[in-house]
Amino acid sequence: MDLAYQIQGSGTPLVLVHSPGVDSREWKYVASDLARNHQVITYDARGTGKSPAPQQPTSLVEDLRALLDHLKFDKVSLVGHSMGGQAVTDFTLTYPSRVDKLVLIAPSLTGFQHSRPFIDWMAQVNACAPEVNRLVEQSLSGPNYRVTMSGSERDFLRDMHTMYMTRVFSEWKSYEVVWPMPPAIERLEELAASTLFIQGTVEWEDMHRIAERFKRVPSIRFEVIEGADHMVTLTHPEEMAGLIIKFLEET
Repeated sequence: MDLAYQIQGSGTPLVLVHSPGVDSREWKYVASDLARNHQVITYDARGTGKSPAPQQPTSLVEDLRALLDHLKFDKVSLVGHSMGGQAVTDFTLTYPSRVDKLVLIAPSLTGFQHSRPFIDWMAQVNACAPEVNRLVEQSLSGPNYRVTMSGSERDFLRDMHTMYMTRVFSEWKSYEVVWPMPPAIERLEELAASTLFIQGTVEWEDMHRIAERFKRVPSIRFEVIEGADHMVTLTHPEEMAGLIIKFLEET
C-alpha cells in the first residue's frame, strides 16, 4: 500500500475520504470525536498530502479497495466529502457487500451535469494555471468557501490548498480519474447501504440539485447544517460529528 494513512481509536472500522484540493488533515477536528467509538482510518488520496503523485490514470474507487484489502477489512462504514463523497458512492455501488453505512458530505456525483454558472467559475479558476498563488486565491474566493475564508480556518485551508496545487503542477504526471460505468447518477436506486447526506446552506445551487438526485436512494436521510459552507468539516466539526455518530449508532 503506497497511500499514506492513519488509524486512531478502536471498534467497528470507519474510513474517511477527503475532498479534492486538500488532504486528510481536513478531518483533524472530526476524526478524534468519531474515534471514541470507532476505529477511524483517514488517508491521503493519490497526489495529496504524503501520498505519491499519480503517474497514470487514477481510480479513487480501486485505491480505496486496495486500502481496505491492505488493512484486511471485509466491511466498513464510509464517510466521503465532496469528490470523496463521489468516490464512496461509486465504491458502494461497485462493492456493495463491503459497505455497512454510508455518509455523504456535500458530495459530487458521477454523471451529474453542472450548471453554466459553476462551469464558468471553474473556467476562471483553470485560467489561472499554472500560477499556484493565483489559482489558490481564485479558487478560495468562490461562493462555496465564504464562511471558511471569513473565519479562523482561513489560513489552514489556504495552506492545504497551496500544497495541493503546488504538487499538481510539480509532481503529477496524469490528471485523469477513471470512474465505474455506468455513472452513479443512473444507478442511485441500487445503493443498498443506509445513507446519511449532510450539506451546509452556503453552497452552489448545484449542491441542492445533487441532493434532489439522491432522493432516489432507498434508505437515506438528509441533514442541513445552517451557516456552513462546503468546508463544513472545518467550520462545524462538532455538529457534523454528532450527526454522524447518531446515524452510525442506530440499528
